[in-house]
Amino acid sequence: MSVLYDLSSRAVRSLYDARISTPPVLDTEAWFPDAKKFVDAWPLLRDEALALANRLHTVPRFHELMAEQADISANDGRDWRMFLLKVYGVDVQQNMAVCPELAKLVSSIPDVLSATLSFLAPHKHIPRHRGPFKGVLRFQLGLSVPLAADGRPAAILALNDHEHLIGDGECLLWDDTYPHEVWNHSDQVRIALLLDVRRRSMPMDMALLSRLLIAAIGAHVRWRGVPGVS
Repeated sequence: MSVLYDLSSRAVRSLYDARISTPPVLDTEAWFPDAKKFVDAWPLLRDEALALANRLHTVPRFHELMAEQADISANDGRDWRMFLLKVYGVDVQQNMAVCPELAKLVSSIPDVLSATLSFLAPHKHIPRHRGPFKGVLRFQLGLSVPLAADGRPAAILALNDHEHLIGDGECLLWDDTYPHEVWNHSDQVRIALLLDVRRRSMPMDMALLSRLLIAAIGAHVRWRGVPGVS
């Protein structure tokens, strides 16, 4: 299954790469103006995430949700736990109820297709990889990011070989089909909000293909289901 996933991901990525050319980091105001709503609400979103962190053992590891991601999730014995509130247009109602402020924001913005709270264990390394689908953009908001000795964020996102430090209340809009990896160089869990946002301003055929792929993935999610916290 992992080989099939890798092959299909490469095929979809190649198709989009041939038609769409944008840089690894995009201007948030131009491509996702609703980002400001999440940034303004980050203290409330952080508090919800920290409350959830008190029962972090109930939040599944990424490879427990998607076995094909074991190479980047189960690679070093340290946890990468993912709390899914929305997956390609499908609300995870049980999880939405746990984070009502975040759920309210996510539900009010149609371009937000997926919403996840990402919990990265101390000293976790997510190896270099690429996302499969250029039809969405990744929005990342730091909620509870440990600091290094120099006072800067201790978690590093290396995107296309350029390092980004995303601290508390700071955000980045980026294309996860570019090669990227992550380190948490601290003794504390790093918590971030990850959103998959619909990419606008695509050629008509690519926009249509994106709608079809999003609908197909959403249908699969509905059929398979997403586990909530206990």
